[in-house]
Amino acid sequence: MDKKLIKQLADYVHLAEKEKREITKITGELYSDLSIEEAYLVQQELISQKIAEGQKIVGPKMGITSEAKMKQMNVDNPIYGYVFDDMIVNEGDAITITDYIHPKVEPEIGFVLSRDLQGPNVTAFDVMRATEYVFPAIEIIDSRYENFNFTLPDVVADNTSAAGAVFGRSLKKPESLELDVVGVTLTINGEIRSLGAGAAVLGHPANAIARLANMLSEKGEKVKAGQPILSGGITSAVRLEPGDYVYAKYGGLGEVSFSVRS
Repeated sequence: MDKKLIKQLADYVHLAEKEKREITKITGELYSDLSIEEAYLVQQELISQKIAEGQKIVGPKMGITSEAKMKQMNVDNPIYGYVFDDMIVNEGDAITITDYIHPKVEPEIGFVLSRDLQGPNVTAFDVMRATEYVFPAIEIIDSRYENFNFTLPDVVADNTSAAGAVFGRSLKKPESLELDVVGVTLTINGEIRSLGAGAAVLGHPANAIARLANMLSEKGEKVKAGQPILSGGITSAVRLEPGDYVYAKYGGLGEVSFSVRS
């Protein structure tokens, strides 16, 4: 895959994100043979473009880690992307629906490490030992593709649909919780819309961070200390509408909320 094509595909998804408009998936007509490896090259070009425009990486995020998501995508392996500073929503604040295309939310458990982790062969045990604290979070995903219609390479190239993140203020030591049995309730306008537990993320959320470290090691990179890391959606994603009040409660870990205006 030559650099010209990589840039063309990155421009394609990046412009759609900036203009808040839907596009057809890359693997439709643009480049039907896009592989996962090539998709990460497109993602890297997209990330480089964002950094060149002055945006800063806040931290990595995992995708396709919940049972619901993996069944939906018919895949066995997770994927990763990055959250940028312009995507952060303060806990309790409001977002404007027109800043997105067709946003959805999913509750996640966030990690912050006290030291770097570099694969290969990083385990969940290694992650737990290296974790400074965990926190509740809600990720806002907003695929640029029409009707969320994409293949796995498409979503990787699109920075795994990253659009927003709301970090809860509650910080807990990982040893104070059994993260795999932490229950999560996602409520919108007082109605329970989805339920889940930490085990939905690869059996234990720390497994997602370990997998991230091992995947990044293939590029000579590592999971960095001090960065918030989203471990993956615990429940299926729920579509947002104007006027929504979104509230997620995590057993023993805290809560996080925000609202949606038109």
